[in-house]
Amino acid sequence: MQEALLEAGVPVTAGWFLVNVRDARWLHNRMRSVCRFGGEGDAHFDDLGVSIYWLQPGQPMSLYHHEAGQEDFLVLSGGGTLLIEGQERPLRPWDFVHCPPRAAHTIVASDEPALILAVGARKEKGSVRYPAEPLAIAHGAGVPDDLTPATDVYASFGEPARGPAPELFGAGVIPPVNTGE
Repeated sequence: MQEALLEAGVPVTAGWFLVNVRDARWLHNRMRSVCRFGGEGDAHFDDLGVSIYWLQPGQPMSLYHHEAGQEDFLVLSGGGTLLIEGQERPLRPWDFVHCPPRAAHTIVASDEPALILAVGARKEKGSVRYPAEPLAIAHGAGVPDDLTPATDVYASFGEPARGPAPELFGAGVIPPVNTGE
């Protein structure tokens, strides 16, 4: 297996690669900041999605949804509220959340920023569904009704723009890396 070619922290060819989260592709809008690993075309992750989310207080990680593949989340720092199957559960650092296929869920940051690692199986492209859930709507993380497309709600947060990694490093959230320099 060959090494993938990276451009601006994003694989553009298939293969193995190593990238530091600081150098990977980050996308930001009013909803969230997210680092999605994997590229497009041959460099797309077909089996497993891996992302890191940096959420400001009150920001949702995504709209309340379910899909055909399992998803799992690890809270690395900060805290929040897990909305799952119409219920709320508090989250704190090092909490692990497992969502089996078709379990409706999202995470909303609490009164402090949250850093969350997300991993999800890629199954049945287009299987994501966004049920109108009153609890998610109350947290600003849901579609308002069964007729409003999720794409419209996501668009209300603004087009995600590429930008640098958030100030996680050296801000006490993530310890600095000792590069030996």
